[in-house]
Amino acid sequence: MSIQVNQLTKIYGSQHAVDKVSFEAKEGEILGFLGPNGAGKSTTMKMLTCYVPPTSGTALVCGYDILKNPIEVRQQIGYLPENNPLYLDMFVREYLEFVAHLHKLGKHTQQRVEEMIHTTGLTAEQHKKMGQLSRATDNALGWHKP
Repeated sequence: MSIQVNQLTKIYGSQHAVDKVSFEAKEGEILGFLGPNGAGKSTTMKMLTCYVPPTSGTALVCGYDILKNPIEVRQQIGYLPENNPLYLDMFVREYLEFVAHLHKLGKHTQQRVEEMIHTTGLTAEQHKKMGQLSRATDNALGWHKP
């Protein structure tokens, strides 16, 4: 997965939540956002995952423009915020299958579920309910299409 961000900005009234952020993450790279509360980390992620439109600037996720191709972007990227909206009574495998269905993975569903369980180290926890997972475990869950 690659991400290219150029001068991404989000303004709420007179408040610049994100001010001309630019960066690139190439396929295979790991990227983390560090900064104090209010630095724009969550707002940037919300823009990259098409939950909040930018005021200006551009971003591509796997070559798809976040404004022109939001459905394709959402099929490529997963985002689990710190205070996540997980269905706590769903089992890990059940949740992953549910998300795969939302992303319309179709015939790739079981393959991707198995891959994500293995990749995130959830083999032993796959039959636990989401609410039983530790924060470190549930933050490891993410989703992207093959």
